[in-house]
Amino acid sequence: MGIPMVDLKRQYQTMKDEIDQAIQEVIDTTAFVRSKNVNRFEEEFAAYCGAKYGVACSSGTTALHLALRACGIGPGDEVITVPFTFIATTEAVSNVGGKPVFVDIELDSYNIDVSAVEGAITKKTKAIIPVDLYGQPADLDPIFEIAEKHNLTVIEDAAQAHASEYKGKRIGSLSPFTCYSFFPGKNLGAYGDAGMILTNDEQSNERMRMLCDHGRRGKYEYEMEGYNFRMDGMQAAILSAKLKHLDDWTEKRRRNGQLYNQYLREADVVTPVEKEYAKHVYHCYVVRTKDRQKIQDKLKEEGIASGVHYPIALHLQPAYADYGYKRGDFPVSEQCAEEVLSLPMFPELTEAEIQRISALVVEVTTR
Repeated sequence: MGIPMVDLKRQYQTMKDEIDQAIQEVIDTTAFVRSKNVNRFEEEFAAYCGAKYGVACSSGTTALHLALRACGIGPGDEVITVPFTFIATTEAVSNVGGKPVFVDIELDSYNIDVSAVEGAITKKTKAIIPVDLYGQPADLDPIFEIAEKHNLTVIEDAAQAHASEYKGKRIGSLSPFTCYSFFPGKNLGAYGDAGMILTNDEQSNERMRMLCDHGRRGKYEYEMEGYNFRMDGMQAAILSAKLKHLDDWTEKRRRNGQLYNQYLREADVVTPVEKEYAKHVYHCYVVRTKDRQKIQDKLKEEGIASGVHYPIALHLQPAYADYGYKRGDFPVSEQCAEEVLSLPMFPELTEAEIQRISALVVEVTTR
């Protein structure tokens, strides 16, 4: 029997009545846009993460865009981030007129190499975007120290890190801006695109809230030109229903990560490292191996999905050819792009399934 990367149908079956009720309520009340469901979810998710304010929006990409606009980043400004991430991280910078400036990642955490950040700062640098890749927070405290020293803003890309913790505190309340995606496959996923920015700053909250909704303060009173970046009421209702289960799903993901580590001990792969400062929530369970294609071929034969997040580092993508980066500029990111392999990971994944997947990986890498 096949095993997908993420089984949203299996998740739906565990809470079908709750989801159906949430959807039906939206239809019955026709609360489709700018509804009480959106306001409720903003409050619930902000409280869950320990932040003062949550601004719901249409995706994780627009969350980053709004945060960048809120702190005044525009043409000519530079933003430091990593080349080993989904393009939304850098796309948002370019779309407000800024320039992404890359630094490499750590080999064990796959997150930003803090020791490389100061060397990339120029007079044009305005912000740092650390990415909490695969569900593990970046090392935030030294990033905050650098940001304070150089008067920079930190915009945390937490698109894959719902419920993760840094030094015992849930992320979302720590950075000036923390941006989430609720894409369906995320640890907390909608049934379409959705996102949110968390902040503790009242002025930023008000600015992002207006920008998100055409720059309006009243129904036809426009403070500025903005965007149609609103979250719809259906997604908010679904996310509110799901949020009640996030802690349980997180512990099941962590359990599954530990089971993978156990069953892959004999495999010739590098398993994930949970840093001492972090609570990893395993949005993806990622190993590193020189036998990636062989493993993927074997898993595919057995009806088991796998993935690569991400096969080409951003500095080598055609979209950024004009920046003049070349192979060898960020060797750790390039090595990871060649070696990382994501195995199936979702809360409902069973120990028997993990054992089966792991046995195939051991077989391929040790024969």
